[in-house]
Amino acid sequence: MSASNVPADVRRFLLAVIESVPHLEALLLLHSDPLASWSSDAMAARLYIDESSASRLLADLQGHHLARHEAGDWRFDARDAEIARIVDRLAGVYARHVVEVAELIHSTSDRKAQRFADAFRWRKET
Repeated sequence: MSASNVPADVRRFLLAVIESVPHLEALLLLHSDPLASWSSDAMAARLYIDESSASRLLADLQGHHLARHEAGDWRFDARDAEIARIVDRLAGVYARHVVEVAELIHSTSDRKAQRFADAFRWRKET
């Protein structure tokens, strides 16, 4: 991936906050219209995932102070102006470089999964 395709601040944000492509797409849907409210069911239908998965990923975004849950619905809520600017930039980068961004997200997930698997690997004693 070219360093120019994903700016450093966006890359750091992706690596630190975004756990999966559905997390990213939910964030960008919320971000696309900050005044709109989304139910977990509507988000699930839009992302082609089940409702419980949508609820979990929306709660994850809330845990990162990127979403707000009120009256049963979800909205974009970046409480920090710098994070809001990074999400703005991320939306543009993702629109132009979807494959590179997805690969970056997957590479992080793959490394986490490998570290978890390595923790349970049996080693032969010599």
